[in-house]
Amino acid sequence: MKIDVSEFSKKYRVRLLDSSDVAEILSLCEGNPQFYEHCPPFVTEQSIIDDMKALPPRKDYSDKYYVGYFDGEKLIAVMDFIMAFPDERTAFIGFFMTDASVQNAGVGSGIIGELCGFLRGIGISAVRLGWIDSNPQAKGFWQKNRFVRTGLSYDTENYTVTVAERILN
Repeated sequence: MKIDVSEFSKKYRVRLLDSSDVAEILSLCEGNPQFYEHCPPFVTEQSIIDDMKALPPRKDYSDKYYVGYFDGEKLIAVMDFIMAFPDERTAFIGFFMTDASVQNAGVGSGIIGELCGFLRGIGISAVRLGWIDSNPQAKGFWQKNRFVRTGLSYDTENYTVTVAERILN
């Protein structure tokens, strides 16, 4: 099912991002050095391009949405989103970051709340993601937004990821 990402939010303009947006994405990400302390290496233009192309197992680009949220012309959030993963009724957030200028003001939670409402409306029953165990800011944000541990986790070379899920009802 192809979705219209502009419907992700009624408050912000949402559109697919591409290689012409890399400099703006880099600027947003560089403003969040604390994230990269827990999830190295630090962001680069190449790492953004790689993320735009990254897919989980058994998925293709028809289910991938690398989107930007804009307040006027300003990019205020970036999300890497996969439909129907790990199953047909679940969506997956691979990456979500807000601009430092809008943090701690409810913007990120508002974006996630709107997204979950949209997804529930099209028949998705859960949203899944992973947070870095050593990052209390990320863990706190996702728990505040009603994501709970699934009991699954996995280790990478640099950190442990806890898989969390929000049931949409």
